Amino acid sequence: MNPHAKLITSLSLLLGTTITISSNHWMMAWTGLEINTLAIIPMISKSHHPRAIEAAIKNFLVQAAASTLVLFSSTINAWHTGQWDLTQLTHPTSCLLLTTAIAMKLGLVPFHFWFPEVLQGSSLTTALLLSTMMKFPPITILFMTSHSLNPTLLTAMAIASAALGGWMGLNQTQIRKILAFSSISHLGWMSIIIIYNPKLTLLTFYLYSLMTITVFLTLNTTKTVKLSTMMTSWTKTPMLNATLMLTLLSLAGLPPLTGFLPKWLIIQELTKQEMTTAATIITMLSLLGLFFYLRLAYYSTITLPPNSTNHMKQWHINKPTSAPIAIVTSLSALLLPLSPMILTTI
Repeated sequence: MNPHAKLITSLSLLLGTTITISSNHWMMAWTGLEINTLAIIPMISKSHHPRAIEAAIKNFLVQAAASTLVLFSSTINAWHTGQWDLTQLTHPTSCLLLTTAIAMKLGLVPFHFWFPEVLQGSSLTTALLLSTMMKFPPITILFMTSHSLNPTLLTAMAIASAALGGWMGLNQTQIRKILAFSSISHLGWMSIIIIYNPKLTLLTFYLYSLMTITVFLTLNTTKTVKLSTMMTSWTKTPMLNATLMLTLLSLAGLPPLTGFLPKWLIIQELTKQEMTTAATIITMLSLLGLFFYLRLAYYSTITLPPNSTNHMKQWHINKPTSAPIAIVTSLSALLLPLSPMILTTI
């Protein structure tokens, strides 16, 4: 991609996100979402591969439909209440439409179909942006309107997302698709708690983003996109692959790693709200996710599975691991002991 085009799209992405997360007026929030959508399209389609073009079109159509619903929802609310403030969403139809729109933007079940396909058609760097930065503005809108959302609808969507994210990830061989279903599953955990403790949702999102950034940057270093190439990538960067295993187990939510903290706090909060059944169901469903994270971890480090084809060993990379990867890897594995300090912020 042309450096000037890359600079413009990157700045537009930052601008769109900043406008949405700092706005109080519905029109400004919508404008930020639109800028974001338009900025990511050149990034997805930059390879000019038919699959990349298809991914860009799918992403555009879904995001445009969701933005239209956001505008429709805010207009109905303004019509009935005279309020354009983000926190004053009180009309029931508007709340329902907004929940649907944000679910489409985030890729929550049953509006998840576009997300794995778009991630599969993008490069690893763009997939990273789609999984983290593009999710931030919709999460912020949910955070601002959390007091007026429908708890039953959100809980149903959250449990369905956790179930489908775990179930669909089991049979995948493409790592980007596995990470897409992992994202859907994590969004289920975030949306189940948004009404009861919005700050906990933000904390979960930050920690999820941290771990996802680590996984994508590591995969980008070793240029790994399939499970079959992951099997042989340990010869390239043995140390990086060992830390990738820790990050994947952290994403699965195993103690004593960072990923255990948000799951632990969410289960605790759900129990406080007398939602023990929902907490039990979503915890059981996280075992599905644990299975495919363990599978990824097994492929990345523990052993080379027996296979009939002779894989060529890849060349060992002699250059040292970059500082950002080292920092995010350390944070995504070792933050649990700092949980009392983290809890003072929420």
